[in-house]
Amino acid sequence: MIELKRPDEIAKLREANRIVAQTLDFLEGEIQVGMSLKEISDLAEEFILSKEAKPAFKGLYGFEGAICTSLNAVCIHGIPDETKIKEGDILGLDIGTIKDGYYGDAARTIPIGRISDQDKALIACAKDALDYGVDLIREGMRFKELSFRLGEFIANRGFVPLLHYCGHGIGRKPHSEPEIPNYLEPGQGIKDGPKIKNGMVFCVEPMICQKDGKPVHINSDRWNAASADGLNTAHYEHCLAVVGGRAEILSRI
Repeated sequence: MIELKRPDEIAKLREANRIVAQTLDFLEGEIQVGMSLKEISDLAEEFILSKEAKPAFKGLYGFEGAICTSLNAVCIHGIPDETKIKEGDILGLDIGTIKDGYYGDAARTIPIGRISDQDKALIACAKDALDYGVDLIREGMRFKELSFRLGEFIANRGFVPLLHYCGHGIGRKPHSEPEIPNYLEPGQGIKDGPKIKNGMVFCVEPMICQKDGKPVHINSDRWNAASADGLNTAHYEHCLAVVGGRAEILSRI
């Protein structure tokens, strides 16, 4: 069952997500070549705590870091370790917060210095797919159609979505119904499944691979999800509330 949130609940979710957006902006201004992924995570944690919130991912399902730091080929769930970033890398930052019992969640992939034209196109696909999806959302639209349209957009850019991972509902829990893949599962139609309704709050998060959407786990752990092609990936995410029949972005300042 997909929960419908009251206006006061959406207000609390808006605040939790505003802190996520502030943290992402802060990190973009602070990250420099030579920093370790753990240093970046520690910076994020300190900033989130300064806003009287908590880092939602720390300890969640056994995750080790305060945020996800997904470097180059890692698309999502990158563990912040002692790896140092260098010129030409691309870095996915996925941040969650808890504020007054409600969760925030958003992500973006950023360039480290000068990057290749291919990586620029990859990041642009993730960001543009997210913007496209947000603009599409209407009350009464089915989530399956949203998934289909996202997959179509990604394919038209010459890329493929990461398989078996998806956007999700959010509220007093970090993950809930609905699941929102960036593609339509085989055997499903755009008129299948639940409709989008006012009061729903969920995260849409395009995860973009170059040639092969099959996920693999780097370093033989259950995190660090990458593409089987071994090439760089990109990830963008917003938390959205459906208000007045349209999607409102909660995870921005």
